[in-house]
Amino acid sequence: PAQPLPLPQTASSPQPQQKAPRAIDSPGGAVREGSCEERAAAPVAPGGLQSTPGRSGVTAEKAPPPPPPPTLYVQLHGETTRRLEAEEKPLQIQNDYLFQLGFGELWRVQEEGMDSEIGCLIRFYAGKPHSTGSSERIQLSGMYNVRKGKMQLPVNRWTRRQVILCGTCLIVSSVKDSLTGKMHVLPLIGGKVEEVKKHQHCLAFSSSGPQSQTYYICFDTFTEYLRWLRQVSKVASQRISSVDLSCCSLEHLPANLFYSQDLTHLNLKQNFLRQNPSLPAARGLNELQRFTKLKSLNLSNNHLGDFPLAVCSIPTLAELNVSCNALRSVPAAVGVMHNLQTFLLDGNFLQSLPAELENMKQLSYLGLSFNEFTDIPEVLEKLTAVDKLCMSGNCMETLRLQALRKMPHIKHVDLRLNVIRKLIADEVDFLQHVTQLDLRDNKLGDLDAMIFNNIEVLHCERNQLVTLDICGYFLKALYASSNELVQLDVYPVPNYLSYMDVSRNRLENVPEWVCESRKLEVLDIGHNQICELPARLFCNSSLRKLLAGHNQLARLPERLERTSVEVLDVQHNQLLELPPNLLMKADSLRFLNASANKLESLPPATLSEETNSILQELYLTNNSLTDKCVPLLTGHPHLKILHMAYNRLQSFPASKMAKLEELEEIDLSGNKLKAIPTTIMNCRRMHTVIAHSNCIEVFPEVMQLPEIKCVDLSCNELSEVTLPENLPPKLQELDLTGNPRLVLDHKTLELLNNIRCFKIDQPSTGDASGAPAVWSHGYTEASGVKNKLCVAALSVNNFCDNREALYGVFDGDRNVEVPYLLQCTMSDILAEELQKTKNEEEYMVNTFIVMQRKLGTAGQKLGGAAVLCHIKHDPVDPGGSFTLTSANVGKCQTVLCRNGKPLPLSRSYIMSCEEELKRIKQHKAIITEDGKVNGVTESTRILGYTFLHPSVVPRPHVQSVLLTPQDEFFILGSKGLWDSLSVEEAVEAVRNVPDALAAAKKLCTLAQSYGCHDSISAVVVQLSVTEDSFCCCELSASGAVPPPSPGIFPPSVNMVIKDRPSDGLGVPSSSSGMASEISSELSTSEMSSEVGSTASDEPPPGALSENSPAYPSEQRCMLHPICLSNSFQRQLSSATFSSAFSDNGLDSDDEEPIEGVFTNGSRVEVEVDIHCSRAKEKEKQQHLLQVPAEASDEGIVISANEDEPGLPRKADFSAVGTIGRRRANGSVAPQERSHNVIEVATDAPLRKPGGYFAAPAQPDPDDQFIIPPELEEEVKEIMKHHQEQQQQQQQQQQPPPPPQLQPQLPRHYQLDQLPDYYDTPL
Repeated sequence: PAQPLPLPQTASSPQPQQKAPRAIDSPGGAVREGSCEERAAAPVAPGGLQSTPGRSGVTAEKAPPPPPPPTLYVQLHGETTRRLEAEEKPLQIQNDYLFQLGFGELWRVQEEGMDSEIGCLIRFYAGKPHSTGSSERIQLSGMYNVRKGKMQLPVNRWTRRQVILCGTCLIVSSVKDSLTGKMHVLPLIGGKVEEVKKHQHCLAFSSSGPQSQTYYICFDTFTEYLRWLRQVSKVASQRISSVDLSCCSLEHLPANLFYSQDLTHLNLKQNFLRQNPSLPAARGLNELQRFTKLKSLNLSNNHLGDFPLAVCSIPTLAELNVSCNALRSVPAAVGVMHNLQTFLLDGNFLQSLPAELENMKQLSYLGLSFNEFTDIPEVLEKLTAVDKLCMSGNCMETLRLQALRKMPHIKHVDLRLNVIRKLIADEVDFLQHVTQLDLRDNKLGDLDAMIFNNIEVLHCERNQLVTLDICGYFLKALYASSNELVQLDVYPVPNYLSYMDVSRNRLENVPEWVCESRKLEVLDIGHNQICELPARLFCNSSLRKLLAGHNQLARLPERLERTSVEVLDVQHNQLLELPPNLLMKADSLRFLNASANKLESLPPATLSEETNSILQELYLTNNSLTDKCVPLLTGHPHLKILHMAYNRLQSFPASKMAKLEELEEIDLSGNKLKAIPTTIMNCRRMHTVIAHSNCIEVFPEVMQLPEIKCVDLSCNELSEVTLPENLPPKLQELDLTGNPRLVLDHKTLELLNNIRCFKIDQPSTGDASGAPAVWSHGYTEASGVKNKLCVAALSVNNFCDNREALYGVFDGDRNVEVPYLLQCTMSDILAEELQKTKNEEEYMVNTFIVMQRKLGTAGQKLGGAAVLCHIKHDPVDPGGSFTLTSANVGKCQTVLCRNGKPLPLSRSYIMSCEEELKRIKQHKAIITEDGKVNGVTESTRILGYTFLHPSVVPRPHVQSVLLTPQDEFFILGSKGLWDSLSVEEAVEAVRNVPDALAAAKKLCTLAQSYGCHDSISAVVVQLSVTEDSFCCCELSASGAVPPPSPGIFPPSVNMVIKDRPSDGLGVPSSSSGMASEISSELSTSEMSSEVGSTASDEPPPGALSENSPAYPSEQRCMLHPICLSNSFQRQLSSATFSSAFSDNGLDSDDEEPIEGVFTNGSRVEVEVDIHCSRAKEKEKQQHLLQVPAEASDEGIVISANEDEPGLPRKADFSAVGTIGRRRANGSVAPQERSHNVIEVATDAPLRKPGGYFAAPAQPDPDDQFIIPPELEEEVKEIMKHHQEQQQQQQQQQQPPPPPQLQPQLPRHYQLDQLPDYYDTPL
């Protein structure tokens, strides 16, 4: 879709360029990106300025014949370099490339083309660039001291000669110092190369066989010596005479290659070879016939366009690969290659084959995949040696079985990735000869495969099959997952069937014939609607693996007979119990996953002391198991992996843990454990201990374990850490975040900082800006099986001056580099793109494409999936809503929870996407059987992997939504998370988890228990958006100045206001359970400190001063300080609580909390009436000022606002009560300048401040107003009294709105005129 290059561009082109154009270097140097050298025209630079070629000379009309301009070369992705043809224009090539990447605007393409970093994607050279790697492979040459024959003979002298290594031969000139003339050739295949000790940098080269000759060569430098040694060793060690010149940017064959006359295998793939090169002396493909012994020739990916006729003249050729050469036809002349056995034509544009192909009597393999065939070519009827029909990725819509019937030699039919909708039988009774049929990824609605009566293997995954009928006489393997199957018939009973996968269908029961298949070893019926498993299934003596997860099983067969099952997966069903004799009868069972059921107990492994159990892996996460189950685990002494997260365990008896000596990995997260038994010391092989989200108070003895690698004790009640003198040698990961009471001394901290991945709540200062309270987040990462953490997360709570937030998850699959680069760079790119455009789709798309460039050389061969979520506040829209924009490539995805239901914001671009498959096919990429582009990645849109361009591109899927009060949270997750959990399940799992960090941890643990072995990353962002967050009570006449967003108003006001039902009555938020009513005359706005699971970034200095542009001079309300109606506005406030509470609402000393105030451990829910009546204010103020302002450790802390300019200060209780205090989840409540923040504390003694570097637990007593315990009752009475008065007042004032409810304040608040309005502390 590239626009043609406007030549020449005028000064008023879309983007006037200021920079001088980059010149072309002298021949052999690089033409920097953006420069352009046109033949027969003045060169044009990207911005329209004319550039002059460098030292290559300027073309002038009157001058004597000028030197010819340098030949231009283009290099993509740091790979091969191609010479440009005379008519090709570099700038046009570059523009087309950038448009193909996904840029939409020409000016943007031009700007990007000017960037010097683009060289890792596309680069131009004047003159052919030198590549050491490929030139070494083509040939090594030089003038060296050479001696022939044995060293002992004095006759042979050292002489300086030309020496060349090319192909499989060492070539030495016979004449001293000569570069031409007669050459001695030493064949090296099977020979040897040896180091000569007597001489410096000397090697001895010997040929093989009885007529063996030896040459001694002395090299000038050690580098050359090593280079020759390495290259010759490779050649000499070969068994066959083969030369690999792939990816060498060859346009013609090296002249010295023809000395290797006995060459049998030649690999020339990924070059730019021509049949007749333009240079007169160059040797093109026509010379290939000089290799008279050549058997195998690979010319794939050479952009030939036409079939190389010269190869037909090589009579010995047995294997020819000309795939991916944009061939549109095959000439009749190929018929003369009588010895050809393998002929690969994949990835071209062929629609037919010549009849002469039938002369290839020995042809046994013909590759026709990813071409344009609409039918099976008839010539295949004559090719009787071919037994496999390879036609995947073509354009066949119907399969005519009549054509197959005429090819009785075809046994294996591969037709995946066509568009086959039906099979046409045409009176064909049976196709006896087809034994393997592959119809994956087609459009079949039903399939009657009874006609293939000798079928052994059938693949029909990812169709739209509702019914499937198969002949069972010889059936060995059936793959039919991801269809809509409700009926599956195999007749007769398949006695040879050993593997069957019918997962992800709609089957309601296991077909009868399955139980009778005597040789069935693996049965996968997961993700169906099966309610019952037949008992006979377990009796099958050959069944080893039964996967029945994600069904509707209410119970398993009751009385089981002895079964041979080794792997049993029944996760995600509705099992209330497992059969009582399951573990006794299944004595071969090694793996059992019963997670996500409703289990309350476990069956015993044995009825006596003796046990036969060989169970090694047991996954029981997300059930209702209690402490009673733990003793039963001791019946499995060989247990290695035990996952019992999210059950109802309150203790794990030490005596029981002691018996599980072979345990290597244990996950007990999400229970109510107060300690991990000290007998964990008996588990000497233990490498992973995960026990987050419990109530653990004492640091366990895990640091004494010799093999320990990973310890996760986040979200607990730890107060200190006990460490041995030396840390365990293999410890890589220790997570202690979310432990609010934890205090670490310097020594401990220094020791722990030596761990590769050590996480603790970040220290924060009292005046650091907190996250805008509309959002708070928690994130977690977990490494995969090989202990490589190939994921990364990004979280910026105050992105771009506190008005915005940015979150991301990056997944490198098996590489670590790309996720790390994305994590470090992507936020900066987005910030830059936001300066260029405000259009969500545009700036997100451009961010991803620019990131492709920023990956540099790492992105050429490696890649990674990414999802970015950007929350922004629209400064132009006075309505002031927040927009959430999500962009993703690969399998990283976002889901938003709205009204308790998942709203996916991402899309996974893989082969099953119609338009993506079409695009991939157009670019003639090969999709391998595992569904990967060229065998590399299953995602067609992903960052990096630039060598797969244009099949794989970085253009993301972008989706924006306006955030509403119904939006509760959103989740960003990597591939591992979404492969294990559906979006519905993920949302349901964390909807009632109040803390974002604990929510992210839960998702990660669930995924691992459900079978994920990859690295996982999850970010949970909790939202608290209210309709009243943004108000335009008194916009200026022009309406130009919007109200401040929560992020920019006094430094770090943390707003969290939960949803309010339409009737205006306060209801508890999901995390509170109940709320006390403290009705107060809170006049301006209802603020609250939200719980952020990580300390937020500090804002740029000066960004939040009152006089800065971000802080509008008109100080408007945020939550309607002046009510527009006479009704109460009741909202839930989440005031930060400074004492540490456990989940039951009691504090750490188990004292009763204040009546009517409920806490969940991370915040107190208080219900507050917000209204604007000024009545009774003074009376209340007098009451409060009578209270002595003594500092006390107990009591209700009531804090008023900081001094406002022009505001008379009547009492010195202006500081916010949580300055610098740790919140219960480890983050610090920042200093606030809000009006009238209510803070309530219980009568419990204040605990120690949590976290390292914690600010003082209490602010200065002078800065707060504290009510001693003896006056609490009185204050409560006053509050109650006022509440009743106000309710009466409201009822009286119902009919007309009284004037004092709508005071028309001037645009700049005259604060000094309203002292009583602002000074009320409550």
